[in-house]
Amino acid sequence: MTGDNAIVTGGARGIGAAIARRFAEEGATVTIGDVLRPEGEELAAGLGEAARFGLLDVTDADSWATVVAEAEAAHGPVSVLVNNAGILQIDSVEDQEPASFRRVTDVNLYGAWLGMHTTIPSLRRAGGGVVINISSTAGLMGYAGLGAYTASKWGLRGLTKTAALELAADGVRVCSVHPGPVRTPMTAEMGEEMVVGQPIARYGTPEEVAATALFIATEATYSTGCEFVVDGGATTGSRILEG
Repeated sequence: MTGDNAIVTGGARGIGAAIARRFAEEGATVTIGDVLRPEGEELAAGLGEAARFGLLDVTDADSWATVVAEAEAAHGPVSVLVNNAGILQIDSVEDQEPASFRRVTDVNLYGAWLGMHTTIPSLRRAGGGVVINISSTAGLMGYAGLGAYTASKWGLRGLTKTAALELAADGVRVCSVHPGPVRTPMTAEMGEEMVVGQPIARYGTPEEVAATALFIATEATYSTGCEFVVDGGATTGSRILEG
């Protein structure tokens, strides 16, 4: 990735931090975009000159404009955008408050759209590049109690395909990544029942998702508009029977 200039949203911890770290290790310059300033600044400092922190609220257009402009000023046009920022709220369709539903979809879906909307001119100035949208297995199937999250991740999957069609002529590839259960601060309260019966019966690691993002950015040059699933086999359609 030497010469690439990347923005990773939700980059201060979890999957985003692992992606930012891996990209920097592979020679890219990385802007870690997040609302978590202390964690983001600490990560950027640890990565040295390859990384910088940008205070980013993905639901705010002015915040996006500032981060993209600063990334360009520091390292030239942006060639890789990773829309990773996301939040989760457990609630039934019946019980979830409207404001809660909107907040989840605003961050997970509108924030990714706003990121692409703002960054596309920079990607063109770079001569092309790649957008990686971090969706979820919740963008491939339903989950009871996660209506807003599931809606946002299905929406992000569809938005990925539309953007891939629109941006192919500019040399910009757009793909989605669909992690299954991964140990991050967002899943810290979830128990082992989440992975019981999976073909690979464990939680994934942020580093495994980062390896997939790196593959998309550097090797998957004939792939666009498609889904990369990193889920331990969770979406294979059946569970392993024991005994």
